[in-house]
Amino acid sequence: MNLSSFGMDTITLPGSLEAKLLASKAAGFAQIMLWARDLVAYPGGVDAAAKLVKASGLRVTGIQVMRDYEGLSGTLHEYKIDVAKNMLRICKAVGAPMLMMCSSTSTHASGDIEVIARDLRKLANLAVPLGVNVGYEALSWGRHVNHYLQSWEAVQLADHANLGVVIDSYHILANDAALDDLADIPGSKIAMVQLSDFMWREIRSAEERIETARHLRVFPGEGEHARELAEIVRHLYRAGYDGDYSFEVFNDDYLQMPLDVVAARARRSAKWVTDQVLRKSLGVREPQAAQLARVAEAD
Repeated sequence: MNLSSFGMDTITLPGSLEAKLLASKAAGFAQIMLWARDLVAYPGGVDAAAKLVKASGLRVTGIQVMRDYEGLSGTLHEYKIDVAKNMLRICKAVGAPMLMMCSSTSTHASGDIEVIARDLRKLANLAVPLGVNVGYEALSWGRHVNHYLQSWEAVQLADHANLGVVIDSYHILANDAALDDLADIPGSKIAMVQLSDFMWREIRSAEERIETARHLRVFPGEGEHARELAEIVRHLYRAGYDGDYSFEVFNDDYLQMPLDVVAARARRSAKWVTDQVLRKSLGVREPQAAQLARVAEAD
């Protein structure tokens, strides 16, 4: 794990798409997570945006975000399938290897896990010809799937090679979820890890959960959950996850700061994760190292 393991999410940065790409590259990041609206709103449309992204030299880790997709029926299901096909085309155009979707909040969605898994499988099938994977994230306010173990259950049941779970530290922390079960998810079935923190220990209402998620996240190392964040990454490391980490930090204050300042905060956060978390992950080796040091001193 090093700086190349981490990337920015464009939702975290102020400014134009071009400015976000330049700031990420200047801060030393080699990858970026894009939102579809970054591309469709770009002058000249998706094709022009795709050329800009490719010229930046940054590797795209995925496209956000497919919402309220699973568990629907009839014309509403068909509508969402059409939306999904268009988002998959955007992934293909920009070279994104993954389409990220979050669990449904719709009152019209079924909570039947078999139906949810069926719809995930259908989306994964649609993605195969385009060479795109699908990552499924449990929103902490999702109507039926709001815990990472529920998203993992649905992914397991769907049983599709290019479908995996997205682990988002905010939603885990906001749920005050147990962390030990993270180690039971094979690293190969984790599509992406998104990292962020927030500034208080207690979420006092459903409204505060959403408000914090959308406006008040901070980078890892800046918030109140350093110990838990370290534990999350250690569990994933031990489970064999060696993929990408994205800083998905929705923060209205950051959007009023200079781009280079926000990107520098992200780089410090990446260093915090690698210095504080990886070193502890390898702590099992320390007793042997200490023993060798004592032997050397005795000699």
